[in-house]
Parts: sequence; structure tokens; C-alpha cells
Amino acid sequence: MPSTAIQSMTNKRLSVKVQVVATIAAIVGAVAVPQIFHLLGAVSGLGTALGETFLPMHLPIILVGLLAGPYAGAVAGLFGPLVSFMISGMPGIAMLPFMMIELCAYGLCSGLLRNVKMPTIAKVVITQFAGRAVRAIAILLAVYVLGNESVSVATIWMSAVTGIFGLALQWAFIPLAVYRVENLKKNEK
Repeated sequence: MPSTAIQSMTNKRLSVKVQVVATIAAIVGAVAVPQIFHLLGAVSGLGTALGETFLPMHLPIILVGLLAGPYAGAVAGLFGPLVSFMISGMPGIAMLPFMMIELCAYGLCSGLLRNVKMPTIAKVVITQFAGRAVRAIAILLAVYVLGNESVSVATIWMSAVTGIFGLALQWAFIPLAVYRVENLKKNEK
């Protein structure tokens, strides 16, 4: 990434062009990174379990929110799973709307926390709780209000347990990535 783009991404107010580029990059990441995990899962015989465990689609969405703000985060979160589904068929059709809602919440929440003075790890944890809460509410509404039978309420608990390694990956990777981008900005001045 050119140094001026990195500097632009860490400024308080970003141009529309930078936000659009960041959004597109996050959508590409939300499609490409899970494919690596699915490929590794196929080679190892684990299937989609690696994706469900390490939550690779969440990484670029939370990261773009923290770096480019709530608009870029929310749009990337909403369209990342949809583009991935259109290209690869993943996530499955039954979970697609819930992934779109959850990742939109991740991108929006992390973007709203972008300029808040707190450690990045705290922003990531708050974002994780918000996204999972929004997803749980969406699933509960789908099952109990809309009568959706293609998804189970047990999915809420199962995804929380299965994704613990993914949450830990986010705790390790995202603060390091944000720190790196912020240091590049400081070194350019």
C-alpha cells in the first residue's frame, strides 16, 4: 500500500476515495482470507471447520472499521459475505443473512470506536460482543418471530464455543495491524 494511502487511513477524517478503496480491499479480504482457511481445511480433511473455528472473514471487516471508520466497516461487513457467497457458495445460504448482519455490526461498531481513546484490544473485544449480540438477536427474531426453521437457536451457543480460537486470533492480529499502520504514519512525519 502506498505510504500516502496509509497516512490517509490514519487521519481523523478520510476522503470518500480512501473509504471506498478501504471498503473494496476489506471485501476482497473477506472473500480471499476464508478461502485460504477452507483450502487448508479441505487438504487436512477438516472441511469448513477451520473457517468456523478461526473466523477469518471477521479480520478484514473489524480492521477496516478501526482504520477507515463506520461507513467503510458497515458496507464491507454487509457485502463481504454476500460477495463470498456469490463467488464460492460460502457461507451457506441459511447462515448468509446472519453473517451479513453480524459482520455489518462488526464493521459499524469497530468504526464507531475508531477515534475513541482506548487500547485497540478493548475496541476489538467490544466489537466482538456487539457483533455476536446482534447476530444472536437476529437469529432469535428469525426463529421465534419469523418462524425460520433453517437455523437453530443452538447455533448461537455453538458458534460462540467453536469460534473462541478465532476471537483469540483477532485479539492478537488486529491490534498488531493497527499498531503497524499507526507507526507507519508516525515514521512518515
